[in-house]
Amino acid sequence: MKYRALGCTGLNVSEIGFGAWGIGGRTVGTTSYGDTDDRTSLAALGRALDLGITFYNTASAYGDGHSEELLGQAFGSRRSDVVIATKAGYESWDRPPDFSPAAVSASVDRSLRRLKSDYIDLLQLHNPPPEALREGTLPAAMSRLQKAGKIRAWGVSAKSPAEALMVLNDCRADVIQANFNMMDVRAEASGLFAELVRRRAGFIARTPLCFGFLSGMIRRDTVFPAGDHRLGWSRAQIENWIDGASDLLQAVEASPGAEGARSALRFCLSFAAVSSVIPGILTPAEAEANAAAGDLGPLPAAVVDKVLAINRQRQFFVDPTKPR
Repeated sequence: MKYRALGCTGLNVSEIGFGAWGIGGRTVGTTSYGDTDDRTSLAALGRALDLGITFYNTASAYGDGHSEELLGQAFGSRRSDVVIATKAGYESWDRPPDFSPAAVSASVDRSLRRLKSDYIDLLQLHNPPPEALREGTLPAAMSRLQKAGKIRAWGVSAKSPAEALMVLNDCRADVIQANFNMMDVRAEASGLFAELVRRRAGFIARTPLCFGFLSGMIRRDTVFPAGDHRLGWSRAQIENWIDGASDLLQAVEASPGAEGARSALRFCLSFAAVSSVIPGILTPAEAEANAAAGDLGPLPAAVVDKVLAINRQRQFFVDPTKPR
């Protein structure tokens, strides 16, 4: 496993991180990846650390806090071996967010208890409205949490690269998290990566496998489990991602399955602005398959250019009912 600096936070993170949304388990509506088994989740967390994955991305809303609880169980006695990023603003998907300084501070205290830790390495505001950052009270609240020793660094998990650019213009966030994958290259095309490098801010690539589609293993007859968030996407979007993933994996000469997933992760790691990619991991086998990408290095520049060229010619997002 290779490691990169998380911007200028002083934290070093594994290139392959652990996306811990899924292990939180099924919650209200279609806001998860379905039912999970805690024993399998804990085995996946342990196996990931054994393989050198040291960066874990969770949130208070993932499983209504259950994802954080699992990280606390897995790493309570090995806290110094891992870098944990969590989020505040949403406590549950069925309640409106609250980004007031008091609510964020209370959320941090609850997260610390669930994580069995006295500090959070990276606290991210979970899709905050841009105006909440412009007024200055939230950045000031983050500074107070840092001075209190409760968080080491802070950042923003942005809804889109466009909002991420607004965040960088409005406040001094240490880290940005946003979507980036072979079917969504807006972070590069919008100039976000260039701005991150200029400011020496970290970047966490969310959805590097595009919700699993870039593994090439999701087909038209795939049945998603109850509660799976992919049930909320239109059929046109699902089929567009299936076809797009097939074409992109052919372009990078990768077979569907583990090789395809590794190529998708390596694509993201081909950009210097990216600190870590956080594929969702549910099982020890998935931890092993994803960790292997960290040993292969970035894709060749010519292959990266081919993927970017395809994105300039093709629209991979076609669902008008979903915000981007």
